[in-house]
Amino acid sequence: MPIVILIVVVLVVLAVVAGIAVRRRRPAGPSGAVLTRPTFPDAAAAPTAPASTSSTSSEGLGVRVRALFGAAASDDERWSGLEDLLVRADVGPKGAAELVVGIKSDVGRGADPEDSLVAEISAVLGEGPDELDLRPGKLGIVMVVGVNGSGKTTTIGKLSRMLADKGMRVTLAASDTFRAAAGEQLETWADRAGAHLVGGQRGADPAAVAFDGYESAKAKGSDVLIVDTAGRLHTKTPLMEELAKVKRVLEKAAGSVQEVLLVLDATTGQNGIAQARAFTDSVGVTGVVLTKMDGSAKGGIVIAVREELGVPVKLVGTGEGVGDLEAFDPSGFAERLVRG
Repeated sequence: MPIVILIVVVLVVLAVVAGIAVRRRRPAGPSGAVLTRPTFPDAAAAPTAPASTSSTSSEGLGVRVRALFGAAASDDERWSGLEDLLVRADVGPKGAAELVVGIKSDVGRGADPEDSLVAEISAVLGEGPDELDLRPGKLGIVMVVGVNGSGKTTTIGKLSRMLADKGMRVTLAASDTFRAAAGEQLETWADRAGAHLVGGQRGADPAAVAFDGYESAKAKGSDVLIVDTAGRLHTKTPLMEELAKVKRVLEKAAGSVQEVLLVLDATTGQNGIAQARAFTDSVGVTGVVLTKMDGSAKGGIVIAVREELGVPVKLVGTGEGVGDLEAFDPSGFAERLVRG
């Protein structure tokens, strides 16, 4: 009898435990996953949706300048706020400070702050456009450099088409022998632009491919040789030395390299200064090609590069099509950057 009572007690305990488990079981979602409800110590701890920044990222600087000067604030607060706006637009501390000095002087003579900002940016960037140094009757050599993902190969294709449309015969040297499918990508652009392509095996010496490109361009009577180079981090010394070797080989063969174009992503921010400085020190950048100009508040880095390194912007990529490359217009750029 005691054994029977013991068994009954055990069964009752198991039933109670099972009932508690059923009551505590959470409902399952459609996929069978258990649904849980987060708990918070108090209402203030509950997460809130992040504030949208689209309104500030899509508008031109002019909107923010008007708001700044329309607010009830002291002169010191306005000029400090303007300098901050420019720094956040990637103009850089030095460029921002110098622009504020000029705008302050203009406003003191009765000028509109927004109009003055456009004029001051145009003045910094120069009258332009800065033409490529390509002379009729002589084979011109253009090296194109930049970090990975900046749009370098695409820019070469567009530049080839631009020059071909001007009646120039173009040869491309596929000296990016490191990246997989780089040669095939450049070949596609060469076909679109009607350019002649000289390539090499993957892993081949980039300088040797550049030299072969020069010899082929000379034999075919090309007007321009454009040399693609492997994208590289500007902080990697051996890769920068390899790039310098490509230029030395071309200079030895041809006497000079007319243009070294740095392809710079307009969204790169202040890192663009470090890129431009490293490439300029290594291979003597003669001009910048600004890519990914698909937003009104992008490209302030151009002012910083111009101010700190004296390197002009020569070309701007405006889209993904083969014809979406144009000469850089300083006044037009200033209008777009400020007014959106």
